[in-house]
Amino acid sequence: MTNAVFELDTDKLADYLNQHIDSFKGPVSATKFSGGQSNPTFLLETPTQKYVLRRQPPGKLLKGAHAVDREFQVMSALADSNVPVAAALHLCTDSDVIGSLFYVMEFKDGRVLWDPALPDCKPQERADIYKEMNRVLSELHKVNIDDVGLSEYGLRTDYFARQIHTWSKNYKAAEIDPIDDMDFLIEWLPENTPEEDGKFSITHGDYRLDNLMFDKHQNHVVAVLDWELSTIGHPYADLAYQCMLYHTPGGEGLPGLAHVDIKELGIPTEQEYVQMYCERMGIDSIPNWNFYLSFSLFRIASICQGVVKRAQLGNASNEKAGSYGHLVGLFAGIAKKLAQS
Repeated sequence: MTNAVFELDTDKLADYLNQHIDSFKGPVSATKFSGGQSNPTFLLETPTQKYVLRRQPPGKLLKGAHAVDREFQVMSALADSNVPVAAALHLCTDSDVIGSLFYVMEFKDGRVLWDPALPDCKPQERADIYKEMNRVLSELHKVNIDDVGLSEYGLRTDYFARQIHTWSKNYKAAEIDPIDDMDFLIEWLPENTPEEDGKFSITHGDYRLDNLMFDKHQNHVVAVLDWELSTIGHPYADLAYQCMLYHTPGGEGLPGLAHVDIKELGIPTEQEYVQMYCERMGIDSIPNWNFYLSFSLFRIASICQGVVKRAQLGNASNEKAGSYGHLVGLFAGIAKKLAQS
């Protein structure tokens, strides 16, 4: 059952979209997608077409969070690139329409794969899917920032220093009970940040299997989803974020590969996956790899803490948001072990 907090006034919405999207013709029905923890996402259905709407959640929000306008901007910029994205159709900055900012994009009919172990696939299919994820990530990192009009999308210096500061601050703002491993990382990460190497790219910020939509019949990506955390940043942050799953255990609500036989499944090892990326990007290797992994785990731990805090405030997008508290300590513990190894 849809939480009443997230219900839309579809009559008012239809009137608005009739005026702002050429192909739109109401009436419209709205069904909230069950996945996701941040920006509530809805399937819009009219008598002739389907669309997708993403909105900021109502209520009090952490500063800088839920930037649907940035999602719209980056998706629009990538429309003609080698990165597959849904067409961004309209951004509404008038919060009076449905109670918060939102945008509407093209509906893509494809598959979202939630479990990185891909239990319903054969070994060769798994290998192909991981190669495709790797290919699309490298295509994103090859995009010329200036050519697609994203010169002002983020800074091109001190990415990790700024990110560590931001997520440390966000974690403390959302902290409920102190977690020693998070406090360790807040001190360790700034002291162990590698020197700048001049690399920067558009970074997705949440690049993982279930934020990719695959073709229904073939193992290629038709759309990269959920650009809320995108910015100009360091490409290794995206790569390490995806590779966290090699260090996290699988389980309900927690995708991971740490406790499965990936060789038997046909999934590339972490070393093979990283090397695949390096070859696509024309580099030999990635020094200080454990730093990037520790940073990524710390960052997702901070994000989870924010989800729990939103649940406490009553404006979480997912009904299970409150159960994410144990993940904060789990991710922080893994990050600390990697940092110390």
